[in-house]
Amino acid sequence: MGLAPTPAVPAQKVSTPDLTAVRRARTPEGPNYGAAILFLFPAAILLVVFLLYPSLYTILLSFNRGRNGVFEQWVGFDNYVRLFTDPDFINLSTFPPSGALWNNVLWIVFYTSIVIFLGLIIAVVAARVRYESVIKAIVFIPMAISATALAVIWKFVYSPDANIGLLNAILGAFGVSPISWLGDENLVNFALIAVGIWGSVGFATVILSAAVKSIPAEVIESARVEGANERQIFFRMILPMVSLPISVLAVTLVVNVIKLFDLIYVMTAGGPGKASRVIAFTMYQQAFQAGQYGYGSAVAVVMLVVLIPIMIYNVRRFRTGAVT
Repeated sequence: MGLAPTPAVPAQKVSTPDLTAVRRARTPEGPNYGAAILFLFPAAILLVVFLLYPSLYTILLSFNRGRNGVFEQWVGFDNYVRLFTDPDFINLSTFPPSGALWNNVLWIVFYTSIVIFLGLIIAVVAARVRYESVIKAIVFIPMAISATALAVIWKFVYSPDANIGLLNAILGAFGVSPISWLGDENLVNFALIAVGIWGSVGFATVILSAAVKSIPAEVIESARVEGANERQIFFRMILPMVSLPISVLAVTLVVNVIKLFDLIYVMTAGGPGKASRVIAFTMYQQAFQAGQYGYGSAVAVVMLVVLIPIMIYNVRRFRTGAVT
C-alpha cells in the first residue's frame, strides 16, 4: 500500500515592509564615527596636554638659552654643539671612552645581553624541572621591589665598611681588603649594571618562559627522535622560535637603559666625580640643578631622537611576527 501524498502547505505571504525590516536587521550597520570620536577624545586630550605639548615645548626650548624654563634668547644649534663637544657627555679622546653617553652604551651592551641570556637560560631550565613555579617566584622577587628600594638595599651591600657591606664582609672573611665598589671610577658602572641585572632577570625570565612554553612539545620530541641533541634543539629550534619575544624584550630593556635615572640618583648621584652619569641624569642636572633648561632640553631631545627609531623597529618587528 503506497504512502498518501503529503498535502501542500500554502506559503505564508510576507509583506514587502516586513522583508525590508528583516534585511535591515541582517545587514551590519556602518561604522559609527561619532561614538569612536567620543570615546577617543579624552585620550587625545591627555596625549596632547601631557605628551605632544611638552615634547614640542622641549624641542623649541633646546634651541633657546632657556634659563628657568622660559625662552630668553634664540641660540640655534649652540646647545647641541656644546653637548656633543662636552667631555662630560662623550669623550672619545681617552681609552676607554668616558662620559654619560658612553656609560649608556656600557649599560646597553652588558645589561641587555646578560639579562636576556640569564632569563633565557633560567626559562629553559625551569621548564624541565618539577618546581618551575617556585623558581620563577624566587627569580621574580626583585621585580616586586621598587627601583628606589632596590638601590638603597644594594647601596648597603656595596658599603666599603665590612660591618655593613655584605660583599666586603665576605671578602674580609677570606682576608681580602675592602673594595670601594661605588667609589672607584673603574668599578662603579659595572657595580651599578650588576644591580640592574639582578633587578631585571625575573622580568626577562617570565617573558621568555611564556615563549618557551608556547613551543609545541611534539616538535621538541620529534627532534629528539630524529637524533638531535640538547644543544642542537636549543640553538636550532628553541632560539629561532623565541626570536620575536627576545627582540621585543631587548628593545624594552634598551628603552629602560636610555631612561635610567633613579638607580644612579640614589646610589651614586653620578659619582664618583662624574664617572657614573648617564643621559637622563645629565638632563636632570643641567635643567633642574644648574637651571640651564635650554641645554637640558637639548639632552632630552637627543634621548627622544634615540628612542623613536627603536620604538618604530619594535612595533614593526612585533607586527611582522604577529602576521607570520
